[in-house]
Amino acid sequence: MNPEQVIKRPIVLTEKANALRGENKVVFEVERTANRVQIRHAVETLFNVKVVDVNTLLMRGKERRMGSGYAKMQNWKKAIVTLKAGDSIDFFEST
Repeated sequence: MNPEQVIKRPIVLTEKANALRGENKVVFEVERTANRVQIRHAVETLFNVKVVDVNTLLMRGKERRMGSGYAKMQNWKKAIVTLKAGDSIDFFEST
């Protein structure tokens, strides 16, 4: 699996993700079949940083209204990546 396929998108606009940035942690949505070693390799390759630790959790899909009934959204995987002290990933570059 390519690093581009492992990392789907960063999660930066939530309160928890914002609080974790102070602890030098970054949150990503990742491929459900990816393991911790693949996530570590993908982050180190794509962002040129050193990863200290990777924690993963499977997020359950919520039920949403679809027309007159309900449908379950798809389950997805979240990864909380701890970076080495001094390294950082800036998603919103200031110009």
